[in-house]
Amino acid sequence: MKNSVIRLEDVWKIYMLDETEVPAVRGIDVNIKEGEFVSIIGKSGSGKSTTLNLVGCLDNASRGRIFLDGKDISKLDEKELARVRGRKIGFVFQTFNLIPSLNAVDNVKLPMIFQGYSEEKMEARSQKLLEMVDLGHRLDHKPSSLSGGERQRVAIARALANDPEVILADEPTGNLDTKTGEQILKFLIKLNKEKGKTLIIVTHDMYVAKKADRVIKLQDGKVIN
Repeated sequence: MKNSVIRLEDVWKIYMLDETEVPAVRGIDVNIKEGEFVSIIGKSGSGKSTTLNLVGCLDNASRGRIFLDGKDISKLDEKELARVRGRKIGFVFQTFNLIPSLNAVDNVKLPMIFQGYSEEKMEARSQKLLEMVDLGHRLDHKPSSLSGGERQRVAIARALANDPEVILADEPTGNLDTKTGEQILKFLIKLNKEKGKTLIIVTHDMYVAKKADRVIKLQDGKVIN
């Protein structure tokens, strides 16, 4: 039986709007196994992205506990969270989040800078990862000269820079045409099936969601399935 890689226990996230409490996530309980492919779906405002940010150590819970590889991360400070995030988790965003002034190789290097790799190792690993996503011929190109699909593949290579256990993807096909989105989805699934990466995709697209091993549906900040 596979181990739990991520577990949320009665997790709440409450934001303050002036003096009013606005709960974005209300008592979520989620358990994701090592190597599982899970999609999180729900309407706008259902708490999907907030949940992904909590899982990805980008935000702290207001209440409840979050475990990553059995370690309670809900009480870590920002510096400790950043360390865990850098080693364990890779992110793929709808808007790619690439640095416009950097070429593909240098964008992929970014997560490695904070992990103490030598320049030579960062350069070699960045090139290898870009070749893996079929961009070996675009190493020196900046985002402005890449197509949407190519930019997302650079983002996937960057997500893999530190060989994370978990890949979190927030609407990874949302800014792509159908054909390109299908190619990106296939690549992410390949990482899950062949490399054993735990894959969590937030999406509003049921075609994408149904490719997952399991679908978690959110409504008004709660799991409803």
